[in-house]
Amino acid sequence: MAEVKLLGSWGSPFSRRVEAALKLKNVEYEFVDEDLQSKSALLLKSNPVHQKIPVLLHNDRPIAESQVILEYIDETWKEGFPILPKDPYERAQARFWARFIDEKCLPATWKALWGSEEPEKAVEEACELLKILENELKDKKFFAGETVGLVDIVANFIAFWLRAIQELVGVELLSKEKLPKLYNWSDEFCSVFQENLPPKDRLVAHFRGRLQSTTTTTTSS
Repeated sequence: MAEVKLLGSWGSPFSRRVEAALKLKNVEYEFVDEDLQSKSALLLKSNPVHQKIPVLLHNDRPIAESQVILEYIDETWKEGFPILPKDPYERAQARFWARFIDEKCLPATWKALWGSEEPEKAVEEACELLKILENELKDKKFFAGETVGLVDIVANFIAFWLRAIQELVGVELLSKEKLPKLYNWSDEFCSVFQENLPPKDRLVAHFRGRLQSTTTTTTSS
């Protein structure tokens, strides 16, 4: 077994976060693409509580939950680019905004993209949250400054997945006109992590299938 193994899914922004962090630290790893409809015995054993990806196996010891894994990687491999700031206050701020993204932005954007009983309200709420995130970006290249950090990595869904899916479903949340700073940031992020993002055509095809199955009231994949 490799020293470092990642149990993930090719199209998951959460496992792609871990791949981005491993890239920043120049850590070699083995990637195991899990079938989430038929989870492996290794995944169920490694994450018995949530039974979800991603799971990082380091010398056979499992670490679950993407944000927890990112901090573990930063603390374990000191070489390469830092993921979290050294200053305690800045570290706390980075953790705050990372949680804001996962607890507020992602659920709201997902709801706006895939419809709700009040679609206009869902889009408005998602745009308001993205505006808050843009205000935090200020005039910086990345949330961490001149280089990427924890908040940038956690926001990968906004940088890549959001733009791909909104084109498919016809709901505009992130555009150069509405959120120019966040839009430019997404371009910068995708440029840095191009090798750690899923093929756009394959991703769009996956979500197109999901959209079609939803509109025909069948079970989505």
